[in-house]
Amino acid sequence: MIQLKSGIKRLTLTDFRNYKNLRIEAEIAPIIITGENGSGKTNILEAISFLTPGRGLRSAKLSEIKRIHSIEDTNILASDSWSVAAEILKNDEEHFIGTALQKMAREYESETDEAEEWRIYERRIVKIDGQKISQQAELGKYLSAIWVTPQMDRLFLGGPQPRRSFLDRLVYAFDLEHAKRTANFEHLYRQWFQMLKNGIADRHWLESVEADIAALGVAIAAARRELVARLNTFITYEPDDIFPDVRLELDGLIEKMLDRESALKIEDFYRENLARQRRNVLNNESIDGVNRTDFKVFFKKKNMPAELCSTGEQKALLVSIILAQTKCQILDKGFTPVLLLDEVTTHLDDAKRDALLEKIRALNLQAWITSTEPQNFTPLKNEAQFFTVNNGNVFSA
Repeated sequence: MIQLKSGIKRLTLTDFRNYKNLRIEAEIAPIIITGENGSGKTNILEAISFLTPGRGLRSAKLSEIKRIHSIEDTNILASDSWSVAAEILKNDEEHFIGTALQKMAREYESETDEAEEWRIYERRIVKIDGQKISQQAELGKYLSAIWVTPQMDRLFLGGPQPRRSFLDRLVYAFDLEHAKRTANFEHLYRQWFQMLKNGIADRHWLESVEADIAALGVAIAAARRELVARLNTFITYEPDDIFPDVRLELDGLIEKMLDRESALKIEDFYRENLARQRRNVLNNESIDGVNRTDFKVFFKKKNMPAELCSTGEQKALLVSIILAQTKCQILDKGFTPVLLLDEVTTHLDDAKRDALLEKIRALNLQAWITSTEPQNFTPLKNEAQFFTVNNGNVFSA
């Protein structure tokens, strides 16, 4: 299959984190960004992540991203807005996509007098080829990104929520509706939870919301199962020669039920189970469902859970998943993802580091890679673009 080029040709940031204005002309190739800690390397990767559905690689609030002026500036308050725009290639076709923070005023009734008052709130807007788009999920049709960050070095330790979020982002690449489903599920679940906490017992409303939560939950579980099965099959038939093979599992009630029951029966069970567990909300007890599913990873050769592996093995297992997802996506869709690899070589020995760089080169895709150690990327000196970052300024190296 012919692999057409996909990636970012030009990236423009305005008032984003520590960048007042930044423009990078990029090649569809490995892009190495080096500089000291705190210089703004990760901010560039985060900006790119906002060109895909979701809250970016830091899961930041919109208000946290606005640039804070330096102390030398006359105004030391945060900027009112921020924006990220890019000219991209998708399978050799050019598109322009962008996202920005927009302030809106909403009228509401004052509690203190009869006058109408206005409340300012912030929202994220998206444009594709000059047209304003109402759904972030549409971005997934134009740019797909997979990222690894230093925070993910502890992905296999602690609670399941980060692993679940990581899995859901992998699902987005194959099922664009998954982002919309998970966002709607979270919104409805918060409403349901808060209504119960506040003692609002509207039976008809609760039953309606529980039916919607159940339908979305089963669809989310089915999409997760399909992705895990897809990756396990790919890894079985296309094992990596350097990085360890992994086995992926889902540890969740609804996902397991789909092994033996129809989706309609499970929706009924899910809805009835939510109704039975309303009292649990009042007692601050756990509520079982797809919002508690765990994504389990095993070192296949050792048959060992990832959380029991060494730090180096855990990083290698994470890279294995990323490589499998990337190759699987290319074969399945012919649509290459952009890799955002923040300090990815940390905890990898020299052999695995060089092997990873060679695999990135061989995949013929765009990978944005940050590091404090430019000497680690000598194998890519003739293949990559090199930039250095210093105090919010980016220079071609």
